[in-house]
Amino acid sequence: MISVSVWIACAFLFGFLAQRVGLPPLIGYLMTGFGLTFAGSQFGWETSHHGLDEIAHAGVLILLFTVGLKLKFSQVIKKEVFGTSIIHMLISAGVYAVALYFAFGWAIETVILLGCALSFSSTVLVASVLEDKDELRAFHGRMAIAILIVQDLGAMALISVTSGEVPHIASFGILFLFAFRPLFHKMLDWCGHGGMLILLGLALAFVGGEVLFHHALGLSAELGALLMGAMCAKHSKASELYNSLWSLKEVFLIGFFLTIGLNGLPTQDDFIFAFFVVALLPIQGAVFFALLVAFKLKARTAFLSAVALTNFSEFGLIVSAKVMPEWTVPLALAVTLSFIISAPLNKHAHTLFTWFEKWLSRFERSCRHPDEVPMTLGETKLLIVGLGQIGRAAFREALTTYNKGLVLGVDSDAEKVNRLKKKDRYNVEYADAEHANFWSTLNTDKLDAVILACEYDAAIIALKSLRASGFKGKIVAHSKYEDQAQRLEAAGATHSHMTLHEAGKGLLSHVTS
Repeated sequence: MISVSVWIACAFLFGFLAQRVGLPPLIGYLMTGFGLTFAGSQFGWETSHHGLDEIAHAGVLILLFTVGLKLKFSQVIKKEVFGTSIIHMLISAGVYAVALYFAFGWAIETVILLGCALSFSSTVLVASVLEDKDELRAFHGRMAIAILIVQDLGAMALISVTSGEVPHIASFGILFLFAFRPLFHKMLDWCGHGGMLILLGLALAFVGGEVLFHHALGLSAELGALLMGAMCAKHSKASELYNSLWSLKEVFLIGFFLTIGLNGLPTQDDFIFAFFVVALLPIQGAVFFALLVAFKLKARTAFLSAVALTNFSEFGLIVSAKVMPEWTVPLALAVTLSFIISAPLNKHAHTLFTWFEKWLSRFERSCRHPDEVPMTLGETKLLIVGLGQIGRAAFREALTTYNKGLVLGVDSDAEKVNRLKKKDRYNVEYADAEHANFWSTLNTDKLDAVILACEYDAAIIALKSLRASGFKGKIVAHSKYEDQAQRLEAAGATHSHMTLHEAGKGLLSHVTS
């Protein structure tokens, strides 16, 4: 019997090696599963993973709950999201089904089911990669996640239809679920901070998702976890709960990636199938790009979203497990190979776009999506990028020195921007600081200084873009660590403010004064 300690040790080793060669650790976790299965077949070890299945399922539920915490239904129902999702699933399923039929001559029912299983993109991979790059709230990140949510709903519908499971008639009650949102918000208020808040999040994900949605209503537990998170999305503690659960989710998801590889050893035919469908992945990405551009998105946004979505989904494995279990291993291999390709492509997506920008920009429509209309600075003297706690504090303090109209704040979270405009009447606008073209289109002649209160990666891009555009004014950047501060100043920052360090000095000043 392979013990949990062996799983953990091997997952760490292969995850560490993957990280050292520039791949996400999850690739190492996938290879760990296949490696342990191979070792078990060679040495006669039992590779049963019933306990690991529970951990894997918990990881997926926590993941979808955290995605729900960031979910804005106003984003999902937009035509560019819903239209792209539905049209892409139909086209992709058709392409894969036709290709498999003519390549292998399998039965129509088989190729249709395989085509549907391959038409979805991975919520687990995309959310993990975007979060690692701090692009989950960037416009292309929000587009990708919104499309994935629609796809997940489609996958869950497919599972229900193909498995023959009929939801309980009470399942229609989820239409009234959001009437209970005030109660959920009160529970968040009552729990305060720390451990009780985390436990509430886990209870909502597990009890709400597994018990209420799956066992009581006959619906997907994953859908339940997602909707439970969405119930809490507009609460002020949603971000705190999200940050608390994200690291915990990472630990549980190791089990998910391990179980993919532990499903069994692939055969030669499985490899042929996997390599064949992976070779068709560029078509999947091209269709995403074409549809997003057709819905008026700029080439950059369409490209970054398409690259993020060019992979196969773990939901395909769920479909196969329920209706065609003999296809679980070849589909697992295809999913793994797509992850291995997709992960490094996503890591270098911005660089790839700069290489092909001139060619890709030719496909842009003359009319632009409302979220991508160029912004003007007007008479702005101070620009604050990033409107989290640090950025908002800087904005409020700046108003003691500058007239209100001379200070402008920007953030890539459209919902936050709208809230600050309406509630606090701040002079703020939506903008993606990671978009080099955003900086190149700005007229900075009247601008005196820029405060970068955004995350490190976005700050680096903004710095390089600002200096490349000829801006000579002061740029002050927020940083968490000393090595980040040094790199920010090397990239062109006038000063890098180590926020936590300065906070300590500020506390001491109140004592000494």
